[in-house]
Order: sequence, then C-alpha cells, then structure tokens
Amino acid sequence: MATIAKVNIFVSGATGYIGGAVLNKLLEHPKANDFNVTALVRSTEKAEKLKSVGVTPVIGSLDDTDLVHKLSSDSDVVISMANADHAPSVQAMLSGQKEHFQKTGKQPIFIHTSGTGVLSDNAEGLYHTETIWNDADPAQIATIAPTQPHRDVDLLIVDADKEGYVRTYIILPSTIYGLAQGRLVDIGVSNNRSIQIPAIIEASLDREQGGMVGQGKNLWPNVHIDEQADLYIILLDAALSKPDTDHGTNGYYFGESGEHSLYDVGKAVAEALVELGIGSPKPTAFTKAEIDKYFGGSAYLGSNSRARANHSRAIGWTPKKTTADMLASIRAEVEEVLKRAKKL
Repeated sequence: MATIAKVNIFVSGATGYIGGAVLNKLLEHPKANDFNVTALVRSTEKAEKLKSVGVTPVIGSLDDTDLVHKLSSDSDVVISMANADHAPSVQAMLSGQKEHFQKTGKQPIFIHTSGTGVLSDNAEGLYHTETIWNDADPAQIATIAPTQPHRDVDLLIVDADKEGYVRTYIILPSTIYGLAQGRLVDIGVSNNRSIQIPAIIEASLDREQGGMVGQGKNLWPNVHIDEQADLYIILLDAALSKPDTDHGTNGYYFGESGEHSLYDVGKAVAEALVELGIGSPKPTAFTKAEIDKYFGGSAYLGSNSRARANHSRAIGWTPKKTTADMLASIRAEVEEVLKRAKKL
C-alpha cells in the first residue's frame, strides 16, 4: 500500500502570541501525524524546547532571507506569523514557494498574518466611523489605500497569487485578547499575551488612572486568542482539502467576533484599578505628553477599524466569544501586568 506523503509546513512567529497559539493547535490537530512542522526560531534554548514537542527548529531570523527562501522552497505550506510588515522575509518566502512550484508543479499554500490595522483611520478617539469593512467583499477591500499600514506587504502577496505559482490567504486579526495557554506557553516557548490592551493597562497603571485616546469613541473589532488560532486551522484545512477555497484577491479573512469602543476598554481598566485602590472608575484622556511617553507619540489606539468576518464565517469559523467576554478578561490582564512588574 502506498504511503501518503506528509505535508511539509514552515511557520514563522512560533514564539509569539499568535504563532504560539496556532502552532499549539497544529500539534493537537487530528491529522498532526501527517504534518512535518518546521519553525524558524532565534534562540537555541527555545529550539531545544520545540524539538521536545515534535517540531523541527531552525535557528535564524526573518532577516536571514536566503534561509527563509530555502525553508519555503522545501515546504508545501508556509504560515507567516512573525511580522506583518517585514517585506524582505515575505519576498523570500514567496520566491521560495515559486521555486517549490517550479520543482514540483504543485501550487504551495501561503497563509500570511496581516491585521485590521490596515483599515485604521486618524480619528484620535473623537468619533466612530460609519464605514464597516466586509472580508467577503473583495471589491471593497480593493479600495484600501496602498499607504495604509500592512497594505504594501498584503499587495505583494496578492500579486504573487495572480502569477499562479502559489495560493495566498491573508488573515487579518483585530484586537486579540485573552492570556494564551497550552503546551508551548507552559514550556516557555511562546508569549502568552497580546499588545494593545496590555499597553493601555501598563500606561494606566503608571499614571494611576484608566486612560483612553481622546474621548474613546472609536470602534475596533475584537477576537479571543483561541478563536483566532482556530481560524488559521480552519483555513489551512480548507486550503488543503479544497483548492478552490477563495484565495488571492478574494483571499482576505478577518478575525472578528465582536466590536468595542476604546472608552469601554478604558472603563474596564479603570474599574479593575479601582478594585486595587488606584484611581477612579471613569477613564480620562491621555495627554499629549502621555501619548508621547507611552505610545511613541502615536494616537493609533484612537483609530477606527470596523470589520465583519463574513468570509471567515463562510468557511466554517464559528467564534462564540463576545465583547462582554473581552471586557471581562481585562481584570486577569491587569493581574498579569502586575505579576510581570513584580518579577522585574
């Protein structure tokens, strides 16, 4: 009886928040024995830990473009989860996949992590926009300005799909929340927390008052880390089993299971701090000096990014978490920030 060839999967970002959660689910996949997973990792210590769970580690970074090209050329699937804006590594992955196609005659699969920051505006917390982006509407997505965050890399990827040597899929997470759990967190390989909400918490703790940009009227989608990781697996399964799964120009998939205002986040942070005897329960606006101090002078957290994940749901993604779950998670995030501060 002929043996079925294993699927060679190369992942970047395995030690990160998203990448670690996705790799964890890959290792728990019902068909995990059919996958050979290779991960790019910078530290020898984490490389050894990855070996212990059955992943083949390769020491290097995204800047090692020759290495990234080689790993991609040897892979049927590349899942890029390290840096949405690192164009040289994406170009190396795509050129490697082109070589794979030339060697095998089979289109490889490229799944890239962008973000709904590509939809962001300059509201500075003063208003919410009426524009809601729909990942099932490629004509609308095509109108995103090339100057938007992440867009230059997204367009590189879509253009590669048009050339025909690769099938590309772009996942766009939103505000991801929740403390990641699982084997890779337990053994000290991957990061267990997000960026946006912890940044607000850290700033609020330092100023001893829950904060927001402007009036906090801007709106963003949100998604729990576990459900975001599920989307990668569902999309991978669809791409492997059904080559006609929408890709390229039609291959955008938002990670969204609810929507919140920045005011609501600031209020939840403020209320959590009050329980610790800090500040008052109503958030106040970060001053210009505080935005400079905590956020490098950027009012990005006051932007709008409204999105509906209709396309993601159409391929079978069924997130259950809501904005209420996101707001309820903030207390645990505050405790995590305090725990880390004590360690330091």
